[in-house]
Amino acid sequence: MKKYLAEMVGTMVLVLMGCGAAVSLGCDNGNVASVVGTAMAFGLAVVGMAYTIGGISGCHINPAITLGVFLSGRMNAKDAGMYMLFQVIGAVIGAAVLFGITSSTGMVGTGANDLQAFGDGTITTMGGLLAEIFFTCVFVLVVLGATAKTNGATNNFAGLAIGLSLILVHLACIRYTGTSVNPARSIGPALFQGGTALTNLWIFIVGPFVGGALAAGIWKVIDPETK
Repeated sequence: MKKYLAEMVGTMVLVLMGCGAAVSLGCDNGNVASVVGTAMAFGLAVVGMAYTIGGISGCHINPAITLGVFLSGRMNAKDAGMYMLFQVIGAVIGAAVLFGITSSTGMVGTGANDLQAFGDGTITTMGGLLAEIFFTCVFVLVVLGATAKTNGATNNFAGLAIGLSLILVHLACIRYTGTSVNPARSIGPALFQGGTALTNLWIFIVGPFVGGALAAGIWKVIDPETK
């Protein structure tokens, strides 16, 4: 149970700090500083939690990562399911805290993911879905590789590598979807923000799960321990 609770706490912190930074900085594709700041907030939250709960649960704090780890044969189905459940619970708690803060201070939004506007239009559903699939694939592949036994002593720096890669993924993907690559991170804020964030929520669940599964398949092909 402790590892499940650790995943809940870690995901709560990720949502509160990452989405909280997006709201506080007024993350807007037209504001480079706010985009960079939001990307760094998510990455730093992962680094902080990796060295806080990594020894307890492995610090997945992301159902797409848990799926990738499960499909790679590193955990059983029961643990995978419980991890995902507690990650979503943690995300909802984090979003609830953030909503309580923003609503009491007159600010709007919870940093929910949605298809982003550009020019006179909006990113298409297919474009958003493809972005979530491929950027999640890259992110989960980094996680699987950085935590692999074949990396030896470099495992000690896995949390840093994963956090930095999440910053990179955000910088590349924010323009399209606000960057989810994490179903739990999207579910929590969308429940409180509503509107199109909730209508388009399926993109940020399906896309990351497909990306996580794709990453697991790629890792099985290139993993030196795979016979």
